[in-house]
Amino acid sequence: MTDSQQKIADVCDEMKNVLLYKNEKYGDSALHPNNVFYKGDSTNSIKIRLDDKIGRVKNCKETRINDVADIIGYCVLLLVSMGATVEDFEKLKD
Repeated sequence: MTDSQQKIADVCDEMKNVLLYKNEKYGDSALHPNNVFYKGDSTNSIKIRLDDKIGRVKNCKETRINDVADIIGYCVLLLVSMGATVEDFEKLKD
């Protein structure tokens, strides 16, 4: 692996670790919402969270690692909620 490829792998591995940690900590609420106030499905709920986070980043003077990681995390959760499969990702390879 090149140095860049190793860094990509490291970031992806750590994002996975953070997502699994938060999933356990928050009780899988992103993919199985409590529906206390918002009664929609998980996909739309994640889109709302993603939209809010992007809006915050847009309005900040500096972009923080936490903000980018949150956006990546919400995108991964969105893919899961949409039912993305290994086959879907295989199709993305040229």
